[in-house]
Amino acid sequence: MRVTHLYETQSPVLSMEFFPPRTEKAEEGFGAVVDDLFSMAPDYMSVTFGAGGSNRDGSYQTVRTMLDKSIPTVAYLAGYGMAPSEIAEVLDRYRDMGIETIFVIRGDKPQQEGFTPHPDSFSYASDLIAFIKRRYDFTLGCAGYPEGHQEAESLEKDIEHLKAKVDNGAEYVVAQNFYENSFFLDYVERCRTAGINVPIIPGIMPVYSVKMARILAKVCGTTITPDLEARLTSVDPDDKEAVLAMGIDFATDQCRGLLKAGVPGIHLYTMDRTFSTMAVVKRLRDETLL
Repeated sequence: MRVTHLYETQSPVLSMEFFPPRTEKAEEGFGAVVDDLFSMAPDYMSVTFGAGGSNRDGSYQTVRTMLDKSIPTVAYLAGYGMAPSEIAEVLDRYRDMGIETIFVIRGDKPQQEGFTPHPDSFSYASDLIAFIKRRYDFTLGCAGYPEGHQEAESLEKDIEHLKAKVDNGAEYVVAQNFYENSFFLDYVERCRTAGINVPIIPGIMPVYSVKMARILAKVCGTTITPDLEARLTSVDPDDKEAVLAMGIDFATDQCRGLLKAGVPGIHLYTMDRTFSTMAVVKRLRDETLL
């Protein structure tokens, strides 16, 4: 399954992302998570890959399980610190599984103590993409940052880096989550002006907990807008049902606005949680927006 074919032939495209289970307890219920999300008929699902190749076996196993269920699957590659030979080993394995689309990110430095990047590892995702494109026939996707990557000196410079990824072979872009649609729509316009003409897909993450929303915003450099801040403070953070309901409302509002603005698809960051994702998709389908 080549993602670019989907964006060329239909609109809007619905995609979902999750990560392999990280504990035995998570693994016990993971099959049900995949089945529940797939029951919403997404056009494809993405499986993340640990930084520096951590949890590599879990990613392989998850991808294999999804392919066995005939689920259109995109495999991630986070290449931070990995030797070119290790990257080739990962790609060979995905190719042999039948994967045709790889989502490529540099990734962050792994947290494990004593981790040392390989001296020949790639410093930038654009270099990693060029390496893959020269050697393989995968369709490649890459990440975009509507508010700029935290390591970039400016949004303009970050868009220059995105242009390098596309010039080196990336054929579609999925954006990091954001909480203000104008950030994304302005970002797309800036990218088009810079000569980036591949599909750019908004990434949406419903609020799953007040604490998680604040932590992820800080880690990712995502602005909590006044509207979202008002909603976060209006609910009891310990009332899980109220928080989820608020998050579903907010994410649905975001998706509705984006779809009406003509985006080519919606990419939902599920965090391996089904309730909110399924509720958002159902509402959008009830409104015939998906």
